[in-house]
Amino acid sequence: MEEKKLAIIATKGTLDWGYPPFILASTAAALGYEVEVFFTFYGLQLLKKDLDLKVSPLGNPGMPMPMGMDKWFPTLFTALPGMEAMMTAMMKKKMASKGVASIEELRELSQEAGVRLIACQMTVDLFDMDSSQFINDVEYAGAARFFEFAGESDICLYI
Repeated sequence: MEEKKLAIIATKGTLDWGYPPFILASTAAALGYEVEVFFTFYGLQLLKKDLDLKVSPLGNPGMPMPMGMDKWFPTLFTALPGMEAMMTAMMKKKMASKGVASIEELRELSQEAGVRLIACQMTVDLFDMDSSQFINDVEYAGAARFFEFAGESDICLYI
């Protein structure tokens, strides 16, 4: 029986959007899938050695807010100075209290499970990013290379 394949395109670089690609990739690898994650545009932030990811309630109306704030707190106020830092701290505390692994831990787990992490070379060049800022064992390739794998995958996800 041929090994199943999962292809993921990761385009977001915030704390809340950093979890799905690594949770799905590590789970699929544990289930025996061959997995590649293609990080492009802001998703490349997830490959940095030193993560400084934030979560923004602005423009994220589905985000549950503490004390029922999502019901009474005007969305406009989420743009106030300090709100992003507060929401990021609250999200990290919530994740830790529920025993959810950090993004760094999930990323390492993914690599240990054989997930291939591909950085979009065009985006790295476009934003003049320094590859020395990225974790080890990241591959660099273009979209055409990713499509070779994605075209044969059983599941392809855009996150």
